[in-house]
Amino acid sequence: MKKVEDYVRSIPDFPEPGIIFRDVTTILQDPDGLHLAVDGILDSLKDVDYDVVVGPESRGFIFGVPVAYAMHKGFVPVRKKGKLPCETISMEYDLEYGSSVVEMHKDSVKPGQKVVIVDDLIATGGTIEAIIKMIEQLGGEVVKICFVMELAGLKGRERLKGYEVASLITYEGN
Repeated sequence: MKKVEDYVRSIPDFPEPGIIFRDVTTILQDPDGLHLAVDGILDSLKDVDYDVVVGPESRGFIFGVPVAYAMHKGFVPVRKKGKLPCETISMEYDLEYGSSVVEMHKDSVKPGQKVVIVDDLIATGGTIEAIIKMIEQLGGEVVKICFVMELAGLKGRERLKGYEVASLITYEGN
């Protein structure tokens, strides 16, 4: 039986020499790969008590929505600045070259709700750190963070200390 990592396409020297790009689209394109990824996330949540799933655009939507659906939970989208129609809260975070801003609706997480964050990849951890701050600002409690892939060499997990983090695949490099 294949594992999730068997469905990941590795592209050397992209976007620059020395980098191996881990392409999640090949997981999505294969029904077995997609099933393995979603089932793997669901399995990592089997003993977790939570109320809602939060996912950043766009691949957090792709993996978070089927998890929320399977567990009959709501899903909260986190989007880039200016994409949500109602009153939002926002958080700026650093990128490798510059910064960005993510937003979520002010009424999307209720005080006391237990939240799971789902995304495709953890690299430096900046996006998820910003999302955690917004959830906590709204009174939610992050009970677990799930990723399909982790680039351990970028040390993103260190930024998420104090939170339970699970990755289906861990790549030691960048």
